[in-house]
Amino acid sequence: MRWDNLFDDLEGQLEHELSAEETDLRAEDERLRVGRLSLRDRLTSLAEARDGSQLLRLVLIAGNTVTVRPVTFGKDWLAGDLVGELVRPMQCVLPLAGIAGVLLAPGHIERSLRALPESPARIVDRIGLPFVLRDLCRRRKPVEILTPAGALHGTIDRVGRDHVDLAVHPPGTLRRSCEVGQVRLVPLGQIHLVRLS
Repeated sequence: MRWDNLFDDLEGQLEHELSAEETDLRAEDERLRVGRLSLRDRLTSLAEARDGSQLLRLVLIAGNTVTVRPVTFGKDWLAGDLVGELVRPMQCVLPLAGIAGVLLAPGHIERSLRALPESPARIVDRIGLPFVLRDLCRRRKPVEILTPAGALHGTIDRVGRDHVDLAVHPPGTLRRSCEVGQVRLVPLGQIHLVRLS
């Protein structure tokens, strides 16, 4: 009778230890997965919400807070609509390096950590910020660029490897030589937000 109790007790201990080890392994796998997440991954997970809560409240390095409805994520940028600033949403391009913080509601933390389903690699995932700025340059779109030194209005004339040439002119005017007050070279690292006019 005592041997039966001893074997039952040993069996119970073994099951408990195996279960605890499996739980520890799952927890360690989750810690490793979360440790590999980038800011882009977490923002993409938040943007995948289809219940209308996919707005992102972002604190920019310049100190201002913007609300963005993301549309596209590139390699080191996101494009979307700025909401809440004007009567109609304004399109923007936001370098991820220009983000100082993301304001999350408690319910959004878990959503930002969830694993996205595997999807085939898309070209836009490899497109960097200079490519997007070159497209704006080619289209001659008037822009407002936010930098630590303030907002600059104008048209992008050229895009180098690490900077843009911005023909500065008053908002609401076209890029004409008589309207251009100066041409400013702006390092890409100083661009916090690009608003499309």
